[in-house]
Amino acid sequence: MDVDRLLPTPEAADLIALTREIADKELSPRVDEHEAAETYPEGLFATLGEAGLLGLPYPEEYGGGGQPYEVYLQVLEELAARWAAVGVATSVHTLACHPLHTFGTPEQKERWLPAMLEGRTIGGYSLSEPQAGSDAAALSCKAERQDDGSGYRVTGTKAWITHGGKAGFYALFARTAPGSHGISCFLAPGATEGLSFGAPERKMGLQAVPTTAAYWDGALIEEDRRIGDEGQGLQIAFSALDSGRLGIAACATGLAQAALDAAVVYANERTTFGRRIVDHQGLGFLLADMAAAVDAARATYLDAARRRDLGRPFSRQASAAKLIATDTAMKVTTDAVQVFGGYGYTRDFPVERYMREAKIMQIFEGTNQIQRLVISRGLARPA
Repeated sequence: MDVDRLLPTPEAADLIALTREIADKELSPRVDEHEAAETYPEGLFATLGEAGLLGLPYPEEYGGGGQPYEVYLQVLEELAARWAAVGVATSVHTLACHPLHTFGTPEQKERWLPAMLEGRTIGGYSLSEPQAGSDAAALSCKAERQDDGSGYRVTGTKAWITHGGKAGFYALFARTAPGSHGISCFLAPGATEGLSFGAPERKMGLQAVPTTAAYWDGALIEEDRRIGDEGQGLQIAFSALDSGRLGIAACATGLAQAALDAAVVYANERTTFGRRIVDHQGLGFLLADMAAAVDAARATYLDAARRRDLGRPFSRQASAAKLIATDTAMKVTTDAVQVFGGYGYTRDFPVERYMREAKIMQIFEGTNQIQRLVISRGLARPA
C-alpha cells in the first residue's frame, strides 16, 4: 500500500513514513500466522506505543502526539491496511482514552493519562451489554455507591469488549440511578478484584485480538475513578462515539485499499485467452469502480475529520463516513474475491480474510442502520 496522501505538514509526512515502516516490519509478516491461529500478538501494542502511535490525537503535555485528527486517521488507515484487527484495537484504545482526556479533572489526567497515551497500558471500551447494544440507554450493569465513601460496587455483565481480558484499563459505563440520566462513567483497572472475562468470542474475523464479555461481581471501583459527574455517562459515551466512528471509517478504508491493491496485482499477473485479465474491459471497469469507491470513502472520512479539527459540528458527517467507508469495504472486498475467482475463495490469498473482516465494520460502533438514523435526524427540521 502506497497511497499518495495530501498531508498538512512535513511532520505528518514523516509520521506516515514511520507508520509504513513499522507496519511493514511488525504487522505484515505476522498477520497471517496470528489470524489463522487466533493468537494474540504479545508485545505488538507496546511496540506501537513506543513509536508514539497510540496517543496521536491527544496533547503532547500528557504524552500524546498532538496530531490533528485527519493525520491520526491516516495513520490508522495504514495500520488497518496491513492488519485490520490491530487497526481496530488501536482505534478502540484511542476511544477509551477520550473520557479521561475530555471529562477528567486535571488531577485525574495527570495521574493516569500519560501511561495511556504512551501505550504503557492499553484500553478497552465497555459500553455494550448483551441486551443493550445500539440502545445504550437500556444498560443494566449497576454501580452502587458505598455509604463508607470507599467507591462503587459494580455488578452486571458487559459485552463485545475489544481487548477484553488483555487491556490494562476499561472505560466502563454503568448505571448509578434509574433512567437515561442515571448512567455514569468510570476508569476501571483491568486487574480489578471481582472482574472476570468470558472466553473470546468465536468471530468471523479479527481473530487475533480477543472480543469478550466482562463479568462484574461486586467489584469495587474507587471514588476518584469516576469520570465526570454522576449521570453524565451517556453524554460522555456519545461524545466519544462520533470520533470512534471516524476511526472505524479509516480502518474500513485501509481494509478496502488492501483488497484493491491485492486485486490489482493479481489482475496484472493473471492471464486468460492470451491477455492479462486487467486488460479485459469487464474486469478493468470493476477495478476502476473499486478504486473510485476507496477514494470516495477516504475523502468522506477526511472531510469529517477536518470539521472536527476546526471545532465544527461533525456528528452527521462522522455517521456518513462510517456508513460509506464500511459499506465500501464490504463491496470492495467482495469484488476482490471475485477478481481472484476460485483462488479468492481459498485461504491461500488474503482477500477471503479481508471479506470476512469487512462485515463486522458495518456492525460495530453503531450499525449502519443506526448511522442512517443519525443522518436522517440531522436532516429533520422542527415541524
